[in-house]
Amino acid sequence: MASALALMAAGAVQAVVIDTVTVSNPGNTADTHGAGYGAVADPYNIGKYEVTAEQYTAFLNAVAKTDTYGLYNTNMSRTDYGSGITQGGAYGSYVYSVASNYANRPVNYVSWGDAARFANWLTNGQPTGAQGLTTTENGSYYLNSAINSTALMAVTRIKEEDRVAGNKYYFIPTENEWYKAAYYDANKPGGAGYWDYPTSSNTAPGRDMADPLPGNNANYWMGSGAYPIDSGKYTTVAGEFQNSDSPYGTFDQGGNVWEWNEAILSGPSRGLRGGSWYSNPVGGLPAAYRDYYNSPTFEYFSIGFRVSEVPEPATMSLLALGGLGMLVRRRRK
Repeated sequence: MASALALMAAGAVQAVVIDTVTVSNPGNTADTHGAGYGAVADPYNIGKYEVTAEQYTAFLNAVAKTDTYGLYNTNMSRTDYGSGITQGGAYGSYVYSVASNYANRPVNYVSWGDAARFANWLTNGQPTGAQGLTTTENGSYYLNSAINSTALMAVTRIKEEDRVAGNKYYFIPTENEWYKAAYYDANKPGGAGYWDYPTSSNTAPGRDMADPLPGNNANYWMGSGAYPIDSGKYTTVAGEFQNSDSPYGTFDQGGNVWEWNEAILSGPSRGLRGGSWYSNPVGGLPAAYRDYYNSPTFEYFSIGFRVSEVPEPATMSLLALGGLGMLVRRRRK
């Protein structure tokens, strides 16, 4: 992943680099042995890792000096199951810093609305300024001060015909985008299809931090007294399980933190996928498990997110043809 140095001084704003992988094989079929998810018509990119505390801290320093829409949760400052992000200064001049040993761990205590505002900020080119239409309230999603559950449930991503040619657009993944990146394998033995776990396996992963080959490990809960697996910290560093990636090369889509997707569910709720350090291996990590009881305003110690990214139209054409080369690795357990 990109260099992940902790912010050297409170209030410093540094450019965020989102490492992505290409999810190719457009027009793939849905997972017929599951609940029918995973079909995506076009190629796209998705974050290789969950959004980290360092990346979110840069976002806060850019747009949250007054924090109009509550992008910061004071629980983020916790160094047990928080993100190690602290807020200093006074209203109107807040500054944020992150502990060095949390910089590369996933941010948590983020709502669906927080994740949408982060995606807007990326789409707008990471501007610095108050939370408004040119920073957090428009871009990939028209939020325009939406903060309650009803307003956030009504938010949708910008239509393709309304996008500016040549711009990159970042989104919270759709449920199908998230599912395909985690479980689909065009080169699965016996023919293209889906794995049960996002570690390219049909066997529940272990919890071995060394992650020797063949890798099939993740950060999840094994019961009272059995966590954390990384001494003193409930989340693990992004990509810690270096041999346990999905067929497309994503990490931690199983365990670590639950990840928001765009799905609109009952409740009213937005979708979560993948389980967390607080989930057991059958309660979140498998493809069959879908969490749907969460308001888009909900912030919790086991919830984070990753982003997807739609390339420029010309680039998408190359991806569809396999022209970028780096489409699907074949690596079997």
